[in-house]
Amino acid sequence: MIRLNDIVVKFGDFTALHNIEVHVKKGEFFTFLGPSGCGKTTTLRTITGFIEPAEGTVMVEGRDVTHVPIEDRNIGIVFQSYALFPTMTVYDNIAFGLKIRKLPKPEIDTKVREIARKVDLTDEQLAKAVSQLSGGQQQRVAIARALVTDPAIICMDEPLSNLDAKLRVQLRNELKKMQKEFGITTIYVTHDQEEALTLSDRIAVFNKGYIEQIGTPNEVYNHSSSEFVCNFIGDINRIPEDVVNRLIRSGADLHPDWHNYVRLERLHVNTPPAPGQLVLDARVESAEYYGLYIKYYMDLGSQIIKVIEKNDGVRIYEEGQEVKVILDPSDIMAYPPAGKGETGGLYE
Repeated sequence: MIRLNDIVVKFGDFTALHNIEVHVKKGEFFTFLGPSGCGKTTTLRTITGFIEPAEGTVMVEGRDVTHVPIEDRNIGIVFQSYALFPTMTVYDNIAFGLKIRKLPKPEIDTKVREIARKVDLTDEQLAKAVSQLSGGQQQRVAIARALVTDPAIICMDEPLSNLDAKLRVQLRNELKKMQKEFGITTIYVTHDQEEALTLSDRIAVFNKGYIEQIGTPNEVYNHSSSEFVCNFIGDINRIPEDVVNRLIRSGADLHPDWHNYVRLERLHVNTPPAPGQLVLDARVESAEYYGLYIKYYMDLGSQIIKVIEKNDGVRIYEEGQEVKVILDPSDIMAYPPAGKGETGGLYE
């Protein structure tokens, strides 16, 4: 559906994107994830036509659109700021692109009302000025305006970042449901890892103008291909050197000078160890109560590590309590120190 081939973007002497290669499948929800300034929005703007690359090609449905104007790419866009006309009615905002195309009024009316129903906007809201709507309602208007022209692709640049946390989660769920219903190929830009993991079919993780990894949410979380991805996605523990040495002595095939990590939920407290698992003596330093789970900070003596335990309402560990933390070597993700020129990954 969308292919970015060897895309290089420069602003003066600064190279913002380095040889970006991406293939987005038809109907896929594909997310560009990374910290501020990593190149994810620049890549989105290259797809939509706001930026022309110095090198490489942008292909959409087998057609080279690298130098095609924005309006001829058949791509809907939802901006972070929504970019709505505040003094115009919701109806006129949604109808704007159709009027530009000079469609007959009856056809415009049918399309506007159909898309409004699909994004849960009422006839009463259609008659209001955009400025009278809440942030969540304005976001729906922006999505409706992008979808009403029947684009082949929709691109969204941090569309939920201006909303409060509760509304963000609510609209995130609605957005995924909507995308599945429409079956439209979607490019989504965010710095929010949770948002990326819950929404995406696949994720491209950006770092300093490069793509570190492309994969499913499970792949980037549980099989992070680089140390940057491992640290950026979710929460993780760096395993202390003395624990690594104990694992090596017990037969684990680990490199003593590599950086070794384990996810919080992969550690277990006071459970019978299976063969090959390591038992670590620890003391509960502190705990954070989240309802569904509890995050414990465990003092190993050499380092504090974090452990997530499901909250069953029975096994709750108190500060200062001595416990056993169980670590399975197969759950370790290991990476060579920077500059060593080797690839890291999941320890098998």
